Amino acid sequence: MADNSNQIVVKKVKKGGHGHHGGAWKLAYADFVTAMMAFFLLMWLLGTTELSVRQGIAEYFRDPWKPSLQGGANTGDATSVIQGGGEDLTQSDGQVKLTNEGKEDIVAEASDSEKELEQLEMLKEKIEKMIETNPLLQQFQNQLKIDITQEGLRIQIIDSEGRPMFNSASARMESYAAEILRQIAPVINELPNKISIAGHTDAKPFPGSGQGYTNWELSADRANSARKELIKSGLKEEKMMRVVGLSSSVPFVKDDPFAATNRRISIIVMNRHTAEEIITSGSSIDVSAQKGLQKEAVTGETAAPPAKETGSGG
Repeated sequence: MADNSNQIVVKKVKKGGHGHHGGAWKLAYADFVTAMMAFFLLMWLLGTTELSVRQGIAEYFRDPWKPSLQGGANTGDATSVIQGGGEDLTQSDGQVKLTNEGKEDIVAEASDSEKELEQLEMLKEKIEKMIETNPLLQQFQNQLKIDITQEGLRIQIIDSEGRPMFNSASARMESYAAEILRQIAPVINELPNKISIAGHTDAKPFPGSGQGYTNWELSADRANSARKELIKSGLKEEKMMRVVGLSSSVPFVKDDPFAATNRRISIIVMNRHTAEEIITSGSSIDVSAQKGLQKEAVTGETAAPPAKETGSGG
């Protein structure tokens, strides 16, 4: 029988290299990627949602019970978690959400306004070019002021020392002023816009302390004279919408109400918004005169001023 007492037995222990934790990093990485995806998704949602929705979510997390007890809102839309149920968070009453049709109307109106403004800008450039190239108008360039206002394109023909549009205290137009209107009328006729004419005087009063014929009547008569000359020169009569006399209430030179440049005629090629306001409200207030107290005289055929009062009034 063999003796096995001296036999050596070697036991090999296989080490798994932490086999129990071998895939843990993969799970951690997957959790990290999932969290990052959720974070960026949340940021994208916050960037694409309306302010009212974000405000509603914030309201919910501040006080989850309040929207539930109130059926979604204090007032207005019951599905909203903010007051008013609309985009304006300052409103407590229910608001009407624009339909697609309403939004399309607003976009179309804005597009029409931009197109109309471009047309007025082109008309302004055309008149300015005409003044520069026409020898007759060149000499009166300093007396012609053209700009874009809230009402539309404004063309002002201004008196200067020694070169008035009208005789003193008279509504009879000088020949050069009439020629300016004859040159301008065909150009204005190119656009379908309505026309407004305003007459202005300086502050020199007529005798009589406001009794009888005054600068109000004079400015209205001068505006009406300009209207007649424009119509005579080919301007379509249906384009005329407003003829007013503003006396000396809107001076061109505010620091000197007696300056000759305050005596002028303003012709405004009105934009559609201004024309619609006049039609709907019946108002005939000149935007440039809103800050001043003024009277308006819608002109018709008025009596001429007394012949012997020349040299009085503006």
